[in-house]
Amino acid sequence: MTADQQDRASPTGGETRVRQARSDFGGVAGNLALLFALPIGTAYLYFCVRFNGGDLLPGTEADLGAFAQSLTPSWETAAVYFAWLVFQALLQAFAPGPTVEGTPLEDGTRLRYRMNGRSSLLITAVVVAAGVGSGLFPLRWIYDHFGELISVITLFSYGFGLFLLIYGRATEPRHTPCGVIVDYFLGAARHPRIPPVTGFDLKVFFEARPGLIGWILVVFSFAAVQIERQGSLSTAMFVVCALQLVYVLDYFWYESAILTTLDVQHEKFGWMLLFGDLAWVPMTYSLQAHYLIDHAPDLSIGAAAFCVLLGLTGVMLFRLSNLQKHRFRSDPKGLQIWGKPAEFIETRHGNRLLVSGFWGWSRHSNYLGDWLLGLAWSLPCGFQSLLPYFYPIYFAGLLIHRERRDHERCAAKYGEDWDRYCRRVRWRIVPGLY
Repeated sequence: MTADQQDRASPTGGETRVRQARSDFGGVAGNLALLFALPIGTAYLYFCVRFNGGDLLPGTEADLGAFAQSLTPSWETAAVYFAWLVFQALLQAFAPGPTVEGTPLEDGTRLRYRMNGRSSLLITAVVVAAGVGSGLFPLRWIYDHFGELISVITLFSYGFGLFLLIYGRATEPRHTPCGVIVDYFLGAARHPRIPPVTGFDLKVFFEARPGLIGWILVVFSFAAVQIERQGSLSTAMFVVCALQLVYVLDYFWYESAILTTLDVQHEKFGWMLLFGDLAWVPMTYSLQAHYLIDHAPDLSIGAAAFCVLLGLTGVMLFRLSNLQKHRFRSDPKGLQIWGKPAEFIETRHGNRLLVSGFWGWSRHSNYLGDWLLGLAWSLPCGFQSLLPYFYPIYFAGLLIHRERRDHERCAAKYGEDWDRYCRRVRWRIVPGLY
């Protein structure tokens, strides 16, 4: 039995993990508050951009009646969204693509994953293009039913979250209950599959397919509406759509890298990740394109080029740093980084902590790259309103919170080895600053 397994088997280790779960995101009270705050926040951003003149705070242009009416779900919207989920699930199960092994679990075994995101994305693009070209599915349908979609996705998330709670507790033999609210919010199982172990992986599916691909359809819908209203696509809208498309294409090009992320390796799958994947990502990350429909600034070619360059820099930093760690975990002793053997700290658990390349600059250089990209697709919106900058502001707080959680988890796991690592890699995210 490894040291990590011994810790998991000990009563003290189990109690520590239960206490940590109960304190994450403010504990029971914080979890309960976020169960309502996140859907309200998603709807509020929609209200600001569509019914409040694009301002972050309610003003004289606010149309609360139309906003409330637009949120009323319909059977049509529910049927379309259900069909979307089924379509993406069928692609996940049957579209062509390689099958790869994930990182070792606690017992040393590895789960197998079907990495067919690129073919699924291509098939989706062809089907949607056929629907748009035939007139069966006009792109502006998403814009016209956006409020209804928020409500439908929110209701689905609450219902499916209950299924994850029940199914996770029934199929996760090592799970120590942390209370109904915490298990519902954070999840009861780390790798829920139907059937267990060999079946359809729920977390990896919802992590990307319906929400991430859906995000691109949302921003394209907004671009189509701008063309209808203005007669052309603005430079700002083009830059925003292009950078967000690059983000999604990058994800699916390096899809297997998701298997070494914190979400897949360590986080359990509950309502928080489910709602984030299905609602928060497509409905709030598209905020800039939504804003630009009626508030497109006159973006110069130089300013557009700067935004594109900043975004591509962020993408490269994010992807190259993630690839370094992904390849390091696959072959730590044989990896060359920038022409030299990878340097690492060996821990008493047998794990190795990378301290060279981007991971010698800071402990989360990938977070910096991710944030720079978000800033780059916000800048084309100009500075008349703070609303388009909600994403980089919120994302900075999220990444800092995420880094702190990871730090606490690693400090508890590695002890003195983690202290040694932090002395070697001093900066948390931004070298020289934080």
